[in-house]
Amino acid sequence: MNHSKTETARLTVLTVPDCPNAPLIRERITEALQGWVVSVEWIEVHDADEAVRLGMSGSPTLLLDGADPFAAEGLQAGLSCRLYRHADGATEGAPATADLHRVLTESGVLP
Repeated sequence: MNHSKTETARLTVLTVPDCPNAPLIRERITEALQGWVVSVEWIEVHDADEAVRLGMSGSPTLLLDGADPFAAEGLQAGLSCRLYRHADGATEGAPATADLHRVLTESGVLP
């Protein structure tokens, strides 16, 4: 089922070129949207200055209206691979689908 929704938040994913976790975050965002059609801007970041300017805290970084909903205190802007900690303590290169769904709902992207 494909629903379209008037977006209330802008979704942007920042990655370095050939980021090995880009396909994983793309898959999880799709799963979290549960059939809703929401545009996501994908930006490849090529240098540290651009990472700082865009607010990239490692690759991949999801931004909702320019803010990182998964930012941890002390997380620095940069081009390194980023790990996300899940509720069960595991770490992976993308947020868990449930965590993505939660932030998309809280931000008003999903009903």
